[in-house]
Amino acid sequence: MASLLSVSSSLLVGLILVAAPWTAVWESNYLLTTWPSLRGFVLSAFTRGSVTGLGLVNLAIAFWEAREHLGRNGRRA
Repeated sequence: MASLLSVSSSLLVGLILVAAPWTAVWESNYLLTTWPSLRGFVLSAFTRGSVTGLGLVNLAIAFWEAREHLGRNGRRA
């Protein structure tokens, strides 16, 4: 059960981090209205690409964990 939770949380976080920087939700962020000086940094292609890269790392971890857990269960059976 813990392995399923670990894989699903890594997968979900990865999908959100890959998609979120390129949506309108990213541009209408609460932090951008509170601290307008952050607007240029948060909306830059570098920041969006970095967040997307972290999402891809999370997706890779999720797939690696799923393969490890499925492979371990297959060897025991």
